[in-house]
Amino acid sequence: MALTSGDSFDRIFLSDNRHQADGYREGFDAGTRQGMQEGRTHGASHGARVSAEVSFYYGFAVTWKCLLQNKVDAKSRKHMKCVEALLTMIHVFPYDDPQSKGLLEDMQKIRTKFRQVCSVMSVPTDFSDYTRGSSQMTF
Repeated sequence: MALTSGDSFDRIFLSDNRHQADGYREGFDAGTRQGMQEGRTHGASHGARVSAEVSFYYGFAVTWKCLLQNKVDAKSRKHMKCVEALLTMIHVFPYDDPQSKGLLEDMQKIRTKFRQVCSVMSVPTDFSDYTRGSSQMTF
């Protein structure tokens, strides 16, 4: 079967379309891979920040619980109740479900409870001087 000039034109035209579709598919696949990698990196970074923040609150609450556990006065009992409420919120925080619908609200509730505990106990809420390393520290 002999090729006509129309067939040659169709092959050229279809070749252009095929190359365009192949290029689009390759670009889409490359973009998807890059997006997934960037998403993982961003998620890991954000997750690490949230984890560090919750861990700070947990360490704060456990320390105060240890300091208050042997005190029997009414003020200390009130403080202990607030600290235990913070610990309860931290224990039910959905660490293993980053897609939890209430994750942001739960994190905000923990922050609010932390500020409340600090307020009740007259502890400043700005720990930036303590959490960042100080080169002026001497022994």
